[in-house]
Amino acid sequence: MNVLYIHSHDTGRQVQPYGAPVPMPAYQRLAEEGVTFRNAFSAAPTCSPSRTALLTGQSPHSAGMMGLAHRGFALHDPGQHLANVLKSNGFRTALIGIQHVTHDDPALLGYESVAAQDDRSAATVAPLAASFLADHGQHGDGRPFFLDVGFEECHRPFHQAEPGADRFVRPPAVIPDVPATRADMAAFEASARALDRGVGIVLDALDRAGLAGDTLVICTTDHGLAFPEMKCTLTDHGTGVLLILRGPDAFGGGRVIDALAAQIDLFPTLCEALDIAPPNWLQGISLLPLLRGDVESARAEAFSEVTYHAAYEPQRSVRTDRWRYIRRFDGRTRPVLPNCDDSPAKAVLVEAGWAAREIEPEALYDCLLDPMQRVNLIDRSDLAAVADDLRARLDHWMRATADPLLLGPVPLPPGGVANDPDGRSPSEEPTVRA
Repeated sequence: MNVLYIHSHDTGRQVQPYGAPVPMPAYQRLAEEGVTFRNAFSAAPTCSPSRTALLTGQSPHSAGMMGLAHRGFALHDPGQHLANVLKSNGFRTALIGIQHVTHDDPALLGYESVAAQDDRSAATVAPLAASFLADHGQHGDGRPFFLDVGFEECHRPFHQAEPGADRFVRPPAVIPDVPATRADMAAFEASARALDRGVGIVLDALDRAGLAGDTLVICTTDHGLAFPEMKCTLTDHGTGVLLILRGPDAFGGGRVIDALAAQIDLFPTLCEALDIAPPNWLQGISLLPLLRGDVESARAEAFSEVTYHAAYEPQRSVRTDRWRYIRRFDGRTRPVLPNCDDSPAKAVLVEAGWAAREIEPEALYDCLLDPMQRVNLIDRSDLAAVADDLRARLDHWMRATADPLLLGPVPLPPGGVANDPDGRSPSEEPTVRA
């Protein structure tokens, strides 16, 4: 069985199969033919750590990716990357578009061929991916393929929206609905349409090449949208991601799964589906029993983390079916503004005083009664047992995965750069001394 891994930037669950109002026929088709996970979470609401967890099957801190690849962070062992493992098991491996797991040669990750590293837009990436599939269909060497197709969309800057498109859109629920944020969201939706066109080109090429029946398509994103209170935030708005799988047997049927799932589970799922011995470093679990209907749930909780993004902001989180618990480790009581992408939406919040908002060291949210995760229940005496249970689960996970944050502030790697949490640029403050 072939593996086609399609991923986007900063898209969260803002696609049509999850109820987003923008038409996205390629995503909708994939969902209607595959399996859609409604409660899938990334291991981090930041790019390189999230992608690393999916592609190594372990937490970002275990793999060494506690910040962004282009800011000096790197994998402990590139040999643990999925492409290297599949290559060693007889797969033809190719990367087209963005990867953001290494700032070095992507061949070190196991890719035999690499394309579109300068222009990673859907308009460039999708035709190249289509050409790869056509070539494999006609001139394949007998090996299955692992094709990694990474789209720049929906990263900022967004695509240009059509004139007047901002009149009838609504920004995400955590963002105020004002003219500036509507225009910002209209531009995001223009990017989402471009992304969907690219995915459609790739899926059509898979069909034309006669490969769809023997290919597992994995379609996901790294984390939430590049809006305030989303990307780089450990609530569902930051870590909740789209996850659609389509392929033979258990990977079809237009089904929806509501059980908790984590992107860290994709590597072990592939190992079982492809009959590959799972490497000993994997920390996730196979989702195949869930996909086959053998069990109603696969995991009791999902963990996520932030250490560095633009600036140092160490946090850890655990999410169960009902609860979300977040712990901060830096002692800060105000937002770390450099970790929120500059945008019209950010400007609206900053002008309204967002920078002075109080942040508590711990947070407990009831994800059923408070799906926006706005009301912190950490001090509720009647929920003390719930909070203690989640604290214990988080502590156990950090110890079991040897989280370096247990030893104190995490230093930058040699040559690493980070903004000062109060907003100075790397050129003004080349290192963070937490």
